Amino acid sequence: MSSSDAGRPVDGCGASAALAEPEQQEPVYEGQLLSEIESEYVTRHFAEVRKAAELGPTGHVARRRADVIPLPHLAVGAAVRAVWRSAELTHARAVLGYRARKAPRDLMRLTWFALRGHARWVQMAWTFFTYSDLRRDVRAARLAGDTKARREAQERIRDDSRARWARFGMLVEYVGRSVTVVGVAALLLWLVDSMMPRGEMWPWLAGLYELLAVLQSMAIAVIPIIVGLAPFGWLVAAVHMGRDMTPGTGFLVQPHREDVGGWVDERMISQALAHLGIAPLDKFLKSGGQLVYTLPARIDGNGTYAQIRLPLGVTADMVADRRDRLAANLGRAKLETWPTEGAEAGQLDLWVADKGNLGRGAGAWPLLTGGEVDVFGGVPFGRSQRGEVLTAPILERNYLIGGQPGQGKSSAGRTLCLGCALDPTVELRVYIFAFNPDFDPFRPRLSAYVKGDDDEAIEAGLGELLWLRDEVTRRGKLLERHGAARVTRKLANTVAGLHPVIVVFDECHEMFEHPEFGGEAGSLAIKVIKKARKCGITLIFLTQSPTAASIPKDLARNCSNGVAFAVADHVANDGLLGTGKYRQGIRATELRPGEDRGTAVAVGLTANRFELVNTFYVAFDEDRDDVTPVIERAIALPNENGRTV
Repeated sequence: MSSSDAGRPVDGCGASAALAEPEQQEPVYEGQLLSEIESEYVTRHFAEVRKAAELGPTGHVARRRADVIPLPHLAVGAAVRAVWRSAELTHARAVLGYRARKAPRDLMRLTWFALRGHARWVQMAWTFFTYSDLRRDVRAARLAGDTKARREAQERIRDDSRARWARFGMLVEYVGRSVTVVGVAALLLWLVDSMMPRGEMWPWLAGLYELLAVLQSMAIAVIPIIVGLAPFGWLVAAVHMGRDMTPGTGFLVQPHREDVGGWVDERMISQALAHLGIAPLDKFLKSGGQLVYTLPARIDGNGTYAQIRLPLGVTADMVADRRDRLAANLGRAKLETWPTEGAEAGQLDLWVADKGNLGRGAGAWPLLTGGEVDVFGGVPFGRSQRGEVLTAPILERNYLIGGQPGQGKSSAGRTLCLGCALDPTVELRVYIFAFNPDFDPFRPRLSAYVKGDDDEAIEAGLGELLWLRDEVTRRGKLLERHGAARVTRKLANTVAGLHPVIVVFDECHEMFEHPEFGGEAGSLAIKVIKKARKCGITLIFLTQSPTAASIPKDLARNCSNGVAFAVADHVANDGLLGTGKYRQGIRATELRPGEDRGTAVAVGLTANRFELVNTFYVAFDEDRDDVTPVIERAIALPNENGRTV
């Protein structure tokens, strides 16, 4: 049997094959594991070697020795490639490439900035030396025919000139003194140095000369560098001065700013107004016109207030109609942006809230745990958009409070009554034309309390108006007898029958819309409101239906104070706040039902045209009752003062 048959099976017997074939073992290799990059490189290298061998000159497979690159070199190359392909370096290369492509454009922009910077410096110098800004005021006053304003502007020019020359004289004096002192000291040091050898000088004097020599050497070395860099510094300053100063809401993209959300200036307001799409305003600004700020942007409570004189053909209500776009341009919510008509149709009053401040609420009612009230001074009612506590005036005022259901109307009326209850001289009378418990805790403090929506309750409300009509007549005669024009604190304390009376009509639309009693109730309410102001009687009407049919027009016109929570349309808005308020930009329609519960737009509370009020909330529900303790405290006050309810 030949050697080639040694491993073949004999007679198909596996045992014989096993004896004939020696036992094979798994080979053992010694090496090093490669990374994916290294393995790919080695595979590609040997493929190139095999290809070169196949193309040898003899046509036979050429056997060559392959030179393998050491593994440490592979690792270094892989690391370099990984760094080169990293996201950071790729981004840097992309930025550098983009800037290289835009280099001509950037150079042109920087050149333009430098030229514009020099032009602005020239303009500033011209304004400084010629008083052009103050002289502009003189010309405006002369054109307006305002002699007083013209004289004041001219006086400001003279005062500024005198002050400027005084400062210049002081500067010359200080420079002269400094030069004299330094010159005398330098002359003395030069004389001493020329007359006395250094070795014979006192040690401190010799050290002084050495210090001066060192400073001189440093100055000789540094001054040329400063002189060489001066043109570059001048150019950088000119580019910075001439940079694009177009305003923008930078606080939106710079969250690290300390004044984030509160930074609003005239340039930003002008830019926001320029993008409202108002044709006359766009034409004015594109032709180079600049808006006149009769009151520059300034901090006003929790926001910024500015007053702008609009150009010809533009009215404040045009801006108010684009309030949502103005708010977006300023980076604010609609509720945080309030453009309203000023004293004239062409004057815009703009108040912009700091971001998020209006959602903080009013906080606890100041009189919740203690304190008394003098209704002649008012009652704490809420916080304004500026964060100030608003005291609602009571005497010589009448209130019309309304809004959609569940927005805080009854709570606001209850807060006013709670404050009035803490004045021991006040008589409270409440009529609710519905079955709700909003005023039930007041019952012990009330001299009249009617609740219900039936005919008997409506007739009781009509009877109250009849009594008020007669009471106004009686009080008028009593005031005439005492020679007084109106009820004062002194008269209320000393004259029986002139104490303050507060009457609340909740859901008053039920009474005014009643088919039998509504007409008479409306005419009586109007008569009482017109005459009761000086008699110490205040009426508070609460309604969720402030329409022309449900509230008499003359009643809304004669109610000095209107408080509107979220309403559905401009009809309800003007029915509560007064005719024309919606057109002027004073709009409770911007309040969101549910989201802005407890927030109202109010007129008459202060001297301002309107207030955005977060009303105080005194809890009264199944889980919490803060009203009853206040009423208990209020009941004790009349007893302490010798009065009865």
